[in-house]
Amino acid sequence: MAATSTPRVVIIGGGFGGLQAAKSLARAPVSITLIDRCNHHLFQPLLYQVASAALSPAQIAAPIRQVLGRQANCSVLLAEAKQIDRAAQTITLDKGTLNYDYLIVAAGATHSYFGNDRWAPLAPGLKTLEDALDIRHRFLLRFEQAERETDPAVRDALMTFVVVGAGPTGVEMAGAMVEIALRTIPRDFRAIDTRRARVILVEAQPRVLAAGFSEELSARALASLRAMGVDVRLSTRVTEIDQRGVTLTTASGTERIASHQVVWAAGVKASPLAAMTGAQIDKAGRAMVAPDLSIPGHPNIFVIGDLASITDPVSGEPVPGVSPAAAQMGRFVARIIDAEAREQAGQPTAHQREPFRYRDKGLLATIGRARAVAHVFGRDFSGFLAWALWAGVHIFFLINFRSKVMVVLEWTWAYLFFKRGARLITGESDGSFEAPTTSPGRQPGDSA
Repeated sequence: MAATSTPRVVIIGGGFGGLQAAKSLARAPVSITLIDRCNHHLFQPLLYQVASAALSPAQIAAPIRQVLGRQANCSVLLAEAKQIDRAAQTITLDKGTLNYDYLIVAAGATHSYFGNDRWAPLAPGLKTLEDALDIRHRFLLRFEQAERETDPAVRDALMTFVVVGAGPTGVEMAGAMVEIALRTIPRDFRAIDTRRARVILVEAQPRVLAAGFSEELSARALASLRAMGVDVRLSTRVTEIDQRGVTLTTASGTERIASHQVVWAAGVKASPLAAMTGAQIDKAGRAMVAPDLSIPGHPNIFVIGDLASITDPVSGEPVPGVSPAAAQMGRFVARIIDAEAREQAGQPTAHQREPFRYRDKGLLATIGRARAVAHVFGRDFSGFLAWALWAGVHIFFLINFRSKVMVVLEWTWAYLFFKRGARLITGESDGSFEAPTTSPGRQPGDSA
């Protein structure tokens, strides 16, 4: 490591891991630069609520500069990292370069279509605010198009929604969609009955919430989804997505679903920055890090969050790519850097690098109104209690007080009156699927 009076720490990514690392270094004798392609920190666990018109973007996001504005040793750059030079200890940005003494790579993950990237325009995933607004736009627009459609087959296709992947995101999204169609908007339309909408949740595994949740909780979640009206297809694979719908394949054959909206929640892949660190990469594109989260042979480069592939030394299980794990990694790496920076400044410490240990505080997934499943404190919960716990935990971890208050008010209103306050269709018609037939002189997406 290059000797400097004040070690330079560069953090790539303003998500849970990167932001927690920066905040944990607030009193460390270091100079921090945090770079991100977006100017905001996003509370991803509630992103599906923007996509389902329950919340507005500003309620789950906050400008990174505002979050770190009072931290004197930290500056923020709106930039994109293009290349990492380990020998020179520099990062090439979309404009200019940065030198570092310590580097924390926390760039997160994106969607994985398992080699079928041509599906991406037809089946958007849910990782950014732009993704959420795109899904919300398409979802609400389908009902508007169905209201004007005279062909029953096309109308049915417009009101058929397919969610691929029954992990927490897919389960939450499917539950929200069916609640909107059945409870929130039926009185808003005259020509259609939105309660006839179909929400189909497709999962290749034999149960929903297969990763992390017990079989009993998976069964409870499945029962809740079906009770709400979600058509759950287990042990079913998507083998084709095109402009007219989706092809599903099971052990007994194939089925064609005519649909004009698909939401992808089936897989993720790591940012290309993981490979740029020079570390060995696993099948998901994540960097295989040392027990202290550094790159083997480069103790001043750390990879955390969704980008890190590591096994917990106590449980023997892979550390999951969830926000609590990313935040814990950020604090862990910050402690290492803080201690070593103090030693460099002539303040000896007793700190030694130890293996990262993930403290699993539980898993939560909401399904719908007063319906959720949770595994916390070593026990399983479901129903209203799990739902209340889910709501409380998510409100607690929102980034600022303003967001907490706004979300509480929005959720209270929605719970009491079955209303969602963010049902705005903005932007132009997406055109991702073939436009349905309409009456002469009118086109889907035109103003009424």
